[in-house]
Amino acid sequence: MTRALLAIDLQESFRQRESWAALSNPGIVGRVNELAAWARAEGDLVIWVLHAEPGTGTVFDPDSGHVRLLDGLEPAEGEAVLTKTVHNAFTTTNLQHLLTVRGVRELVIAGIRTEQCCETTARIGSDLGFDVTFVTDATATTPLPHWEAPADQSLAEQLADPRTMQVQDVTARTEYALAGRFATIASVAELTGLR
Repeated sequence: MTRALLAIDLQESFRQRESWAALSNPGIVGRVNELAAWARAEGDLVIWVLHAEPGTGTVFDPDSGHVRLLDGLEPAEGEAVLTKTVHNAFTTTNLQHLLTVRGVRELVIAGIRTEQCCETTARIGSDLGFDVTFVTDATATTPLPHWEAPADQSLAEQLADPRTMQVQDVTARTEYALAGRFATIASVAELTGLR
């Protein structure tokens, strides 16, 4: 086993936010399940990563009950479920150790917030010497409001604001930033052979 699928932040916390209605990939659970089934059949490691912000009172606070995998996702017996407290899956977990002791050299990245936790994990993984494949159609994101937009801006206001970066642009920007530098860009069909 030299490859691992990292399934990042596929959690109910995001479903609790208004922005979920504008999710770039409503079929994310099905796509990740396809990848997980393929990885298991290939004998690859599958690692699930959740994001937590303890003590914040937000949907990412474990006390909220939402820091759990999205309905429809289920780790197989023995698959690790790690919890991180920063954007990348390495810094606040034992992920690097887990991968090293298993001899993993290749990472396949999927999950929520294409441009945030998924991209950041891909960049760190590459810098740590892993070969990274970024499966864009097994990631999802929401529109990014302009940094000067009011913090309490509603989703409707965000979508009407011409400064908001729309999901297709967020996704394209991530692919441009990663391709040829930090990762190979692939689709679920390309990896699984289900074209």
